Order: sequence, then structure tokens, then C-alpha cells
Amino acid sequence: MAATACHDGKSGDSRRERKVRADRPWPGRGRALWLERLTVTAFRNFAQTELRCDARPVVLLGGNGSGKTNLLEAISLLAPGRGLRRARLGDLSRRKPGNEAEGDRAWAVAARVHTPEGPRELGTGLDPANEAGRERRLLKLDGEFVSSQQAFGEIVSAVWVAPHMDRIFQESPSSRRRFLDRLVYGFDPAHAGRIAAYEHAMRERSRLLREQRRDPSWLGGLERTMAEKAVAIAAARRSLVSRLAAACEETHGAFPAVGLALVGDAESWLDEMPAVQVEERLLRRLEESRPADGETGGAACGAHRCDLAASDLERDMPAAFCSTGEQKALLLSLVMAHTRLLSLERGTGPLLLLDEVAAHLDAGLREALYASILDLGVQAWMSGTDSGLFSALGPDVQRFHLREGLVLREA
Repeated sequence: MAATACHDGKSGDSRRERKVRADRPWPGRGRALWLERLTVTAFRNFAQTELRCDARPVVLLGGNGSGKTNLLEAISLLAPGRGLRRARLGDLSRRKPGNEAEGDRAWAVAARVHTPEGPRELGTGLDPANEAGRERRLLKLDGEFVSSQQAFGEIVSAVWVAPHMDRIFQESPSSRRRFLDRLVYGFDPAHAGRIAAYEHAMRERSRLLREQRRDPSWLGGLERTMAEKAVAIAAARRSLVSRLAAACEETHGAFPAVGLALVGDAESWLDEMPAVQVEERLLRRLEESRPADGETGGAACGAHRCDLAASDLERDMPAAFCSTGEQKALLLSLVMAHTRLLSLERGTGPLLLLDEVAAHLDAGLREALYASILDLGVQAWMSGTDSGLFSALGPDVQRFHLREGLVLREA
């Protein structure tokens, strides 16, 4: 059953829009990254559904609670990390009436992804074995199980903007740090593994200190891992921010120019001394801070102390002091600069997941966003309740309507 089309592809088109469509080949049919098929099973509000797409951007339309964000979250799980909502694995399972998880089926997400090297099959889901009560996520690539999310990161890069990120520049540094690392994954898939190793070593060190188990060799080994990984993490972040800052200084349409800087011990020390000396300095600091860290938890220095500082260059205003709308514009400007940079350096941009983004932008910013997406030829997945906000895109996008766990494609 096809839903009724909400746009005829002619009315409301400007001469400029028609020219862009006529002259632009779709990179997705050649080198771009795009999803051809997405299947979700026992996931959030979906029992089972499948979407089949072409390389064009996608618009998901539906009322609140219809599952638009859930589908975007499913796509986000095809890239390294914990996904758009950073949810616990068990919380992704479909719920029955009464808010009980379906016990007979584990959730799963599968996709056929087109890459510059050809199509690939990716799948991930909750391990149904659930041994010893521990939730575990399974990963499959081209029909074979893989043990690391890095394997996914070498194929899929995804970046998202969601309503919960509207005030990211005013929230805790951890939110900005996770956002920055997501951007790094697109250029350096191994970055996810370094982050995981660093955080595991830090948790183990905190546990030993909390339990008053101060074995020098044991703690020293964990701190050595933390120092080594911290320097590698800091170097990757610095490399991207340096290149991204240059891209962000250029304005595109109504988007503001963004200033970027890294704030952190290891990051600043790398400006002053070789990496090996930074490692030794971190080691000394970690050893000296053991008593205090045992009381407070965590660690006094390291990669988890880094922060991303952003500003509106034109007004010389820190992002945290800008209005909510201005912060949203800065965030989108940064994301689109990252997309341009990734497309330039790797030959293909990321999957863009833009949840309810159009509803909070004025007409000028919407036009700039749509123009950037179309000019770059990336497959952006946009959600919204108002189809009219996407009418200017005409036939340049494919539309799906969501209702009651079903997905209907417009004819």
C-alpha cells in the first residue's frame, strides 16, 4: 500500500533548485556511502520492518511516538559506539503492553550498505544467550561474526544531530567529547578501540584504588595503558580538530563560521614536547594522584579530561553564550563542515542522521542545510512530523510514512 505523495516535484521549485538537480550526478550510485536495505526486528516499537532505499536522502514522516527516532537509532548502531541514545542493550528490545520486554526474541538490526568498494552486509543485535545475566552485543559482517566494532567503523561512518544535543555547548564536557570522538571515527576507525581500551583501564584502576588494593605493578600496568592510549587519543583528536577548524571557518549559505579549539592536558602538552615525554608526564601525574583518585574516583588527568571549545567567529562569541537557535546553527555548521572534509579526504561522506532538525530551523538555515546535503550527495536521514518542511526538496528525496509500527513508502 503506497501513501499519498505530498509533493508533485514542480510547485515551489526555484530555478536554482531545478538547476542543482539537473546538473548533479548522484555520487551514491558510484562512490558514496548509502543504505539500500534496513531491517529491524523486535527493536523498540517495531516487531519487524524493512525499508528499501536508493542513494537519495530519506525523509521519515510520522507523529510523535511513531518510531522515527527509533529507526535513526537503529542505523546509528551500524557505526562504532553505543548509538544515538547511548541506551543499554536490553532497553532496545521491543516492549509488550505493560512495558515488558519480549522474552522470546532478541532485537536485531541488519543492513545492506553500498560503499566505494561495493555492497556489504552488516548486522548487529542482542546476544540471545545472555550468559550469566550479562548483556552482550553481537556483530556480523558479510555473514561472519566479528569481535570488534572497528570492523564496522571501517565501512560505515555516521554522524547525528538530535534534539537532546541542542544545548551540547552548555552541557558537561563529556557530551562534547563523545561528539568529537564520533567525528574522529569517520577518519580513524581504530579510535573507537583506543577509547574502549583507555576507559577499561581507567575503570580497573578506579576499582583497585577504591578497594585499597595498591599493588604498584598492577596499578603501574594499568596506568601505562592509560598513558599510551591517552596520547594516541589526544593526537587523533588534535589532528581532526586542526583540519576541521580550517573547514569550519568557511561559511556556507546561512550557516555561521565556527571556531574550534581543544582544551586538555595531554592535548596542550603535545604542543610542547614529543609524544613519549607526554606519556611519561601522564604516568607521573597518575601515580601522584592515586590517593586523591581513590577518594574521588576517576583520574585527575588523561584523555577523559579533554573538552571541545566552539565559538561563533563572526561575533567572537563562545557557543555556550549563544541562544539555543544559534547553538543549533553552530552545531549543524560543524557537522556539515565535517561531512565536506570527510568527502574530500576519504572520497565519501558519512550517513547523516538528522532527527527533527527542520522544525527548529528558520527558512534560511533549512535552505542552506538542504543545499549542502544535495550538493555533497550524501544520504541524509531526516525525520519530522510536518511534511511541508521538506516540500522544497521535491523528488530529490524519498519519503516514508510511519504509523503503528508500519513503514509506508510514498508512491
